[in-house]
Amino acid sequence: MMLGGAVDLRVVAEAANGAEAIELAGRHAPDVVLMDIRMPGTDGITATETLLARDDAPKVVVLTTFDSDAHVLRALRAGAAGFLLKDTPPEELVIAIRQAAQGRPVLSPEVTRRLIDRVAGAGPGRDARAEAARERLDALAPRERTVAIDVGAGRSNAEIAARHHLGLATVKTHVSAILTKLDLDNRVHIALLVHDADLDPRA
Repeated sequence: MMLGGAVDLRVVAEAANGAEAIELAGRHAPDVVLMDIRMPGTDGITATETLLARDDAPKVVVLTTFDSDAHVLRALRAGAAGFLLKDTPPEELVIAIRQAAQGRPVLSPEVTRRLIDRVAGAGPGRDARAEAARERLDALAPRERTVAIDVGAGRSNAEIAARHHLGLATVKTHVSAILTKLDLDNRVHIALLVHDADLDPRA
């Protein structure tokens, strides 16, 4: 019902749980899967990891409440195209699906900041992970590192350009260089690396 008004989108299947989502995705080969986290049986995180391990993997956008779905990081690290809050308005949901289908990660500034606030400093092995992440970021030039931190804050290319008095094309070049140098797939993974490095992306 939420997607019915979008003439360029077609719902090919609906699944009641993760196992069914995996089976239906294999049968219908969708471009995008909108994946809930909490489902009976196989949960959405496990289903996401399974789907994204395939050669013909669809883009997966995960849904979360952020109140209880602390494991959403697993889905992002597995390669999910992004994440949305469950109360995302229908028109924004449609835009996000279109972005994911085009290979553009769904990285909402509000959700990114809430993610950082939620998980900052938590979990075993935090120090070792932070050190490893900082070593990876050391491969970047100073300006690229600054842009990476801004991406970690959920800032758009336009916001980064205005913040540092750069041209939009220059920012896009920096983002592309960051992805290449760090062997990352998208902006979501840049944000996760900045978080792992224990840097403050809100500065």
